[in-house]
Amino acid sequence: MLDQIGAVITQRVMPALNADGGGLQVLGIDEHKVVTIQYQGACGSCPSAIQGTLGAIENLLQSEVDPDLRVVPAGMAADPTGW
Repeated sequence: MLDQIGAVITQRVMPALNADGGGLQVLGIDEHKVVTIQYQGACGSCPSAIQGTLGAIENLLQSEVDPDLRVVPAGMAADPTGW
């Protein structure tokens, strides 16, 4: 599943983030299907990038990989019960 997530991020998300001087790295996925990402570059210091893109990335991964996935930025605790 991590390979599928990486492919979607690389093909669909990274081009848009790179165009704005940013990026992200997928750090992993846990047993509760919580995907942890690390924003990089301009995205890492922009609150609107973190809030604005997080939901979009989660929706994309849910539609293309697994509807039960949740996405959180590194350093945020996730509630495995579904927020």
